[in-house]
This record gives sequence, C-alpha cells and structure tokens, in this order.
Amino acid sequence: MSGHSKWATIKHKKAALDAKRGRTFTRIIKEISIAARTGGDPDANPRLRTAILAAKAVSMPADNIKRAIQRGTGELGGGQIEEVIFEGYGPGGTGILVQVATDNRNRTVAEIRHLFTKHGGKLGEQGSVSRLFERKGQILIAQEKATEDQLMELVLDAGAEDIRNDGTNWEILSPLEAHEAVASAIQKAGLETVSAQVAMVPMASVRLEGKEAQQMLKLSEVLEEHDDVQNVYANFDIDDKVMEALAQ
Repeated sequence: MSGHSKWATIKHKKAALDAKRGRTFTRIIKEISIAARTGGDPDANPRLRTAILAAKAVSMPADNIKRAIQRGTGELGGGQIEEVIFEGYGPGGTGILVQVATDNRNRTVAEIRHLFTKHGGKLGEQGSVSRLFERKGQILIAQEKATEDQLMELVLDAGAEDIRNDGTNWEILSPLEAHEAVASAIQKAGLETVSAQVAMVPMASVRLEGKEAQQMLKLSEVLEEHDDVQNVYANFDIDDKVMEALAQ
C-alpha cells in the first residue's frame, strides 16, 4: 500500500475516534450533489452511483442521500458549488492532488495556496502532477472482517486487480469499470467496508524521512481539514513507525 494510503487509514481511524463523521458526511453530500447535476438517476449516472456507494459505506441515512441528489438536480435550493482540482508539490518533490468543492473559487484558491506555501509546498500548473496518478476504484476493509484468501476469491472474480495489506485494512483496487461490481460483490457477501470510492492512486512513490516527512504529513493534514477540500491524494512513502508516531 502506498504511503499516502497508509496515512489515510491512520487518519480515518483517528477521525472515527474523534467523532468527525459529520465532516465525512458533508464531503460525500457535496460529491453527490455535484454528480447529480448531470442527472439524478443513479442507473444512468456512473459518478452518482459511485458517490452513493461511498455514502452507504459510511452508513449515511437514505434521506440525506435523497436531499443531496435533489440539491444537485435543482429540486431543492442551495448555493452553486464549483469543483476544482489543485495540483502541487510537497516537501521532497511529493506530488499532491487536492479535490475541492467550493462556492467561492477565489477565496479557496488563496487559502489553498497559503497552506501549500506555509508547509513547504507550492502549487503547480494544471497537468503537472495528475500524470503521476491513476483513477482506480478503491475499497478498504478492516482485516478482522475477512482473510486474504476469502477476499481474493470474492473480489478477483468480480474484476478487482489487486489486494494490498497495510497492517490494518485490506485495500482493494479495481479498474473504474469494475468498481461497482466489486463493491456489489462485497456488499452481497455481508462484509462491512471502511470506505468505497474512486481514488487517484499514485503510480510510484517518493520516499520521505525526517523533517520532510513531518512537513508532508502536516501539509496533508491541514489540507484535509480545510472545509472545502473533498480529497487529498499524494505519492509520498514514509516508514510506518514514523507515520504512526506523527499521527498521535
């Protein structure tokens, strides 16, 4: 599993302990609303189906999902939300993608730029970093929920291409066209997921140590905590023990 995936797992556990489900719900609701702009029927809208899968993975109530779809289609009122992808570099030349949903682009650009600069990074040009990542279906399952052999048989038959072990969760990666089938197979098997989403997965990692590792994790954390940020993806690789210590 990539360093950033491991960090995301650690942060997810910490967020659960800190009872930050509300923020997770907010981010998924924004994604559902954005996806629903091109149609509120999940059967005809792959992005909306994926967003609903993510909502169900965190046990979001059906009423919340319905209202988010209605805001996206215009049936319910609400401010216009714009989707923006920032590309930048972190300490040690780490590539970073920041997915944002905002109702004030100028304000958000200034704030994200400030966070990069303050924590040893800088924003880059469009296309400068995205080439380092691939869009994949990504599902996380706690290791105590299933053995590797059980998952291999289940998800590979459904179209998954890889299963990785981070010591806490199984990370299941799939081509985009197989993500729904894999998620459905897991659901039918009665396995609880930590998360299910389409993610930007790095094709190679940048190894960080010492001060650069500390700066990178701090930058990742402050970006993730920004109210307008939906997702942060980065291609860093940091020793597990260092990462665990810095997450405390």
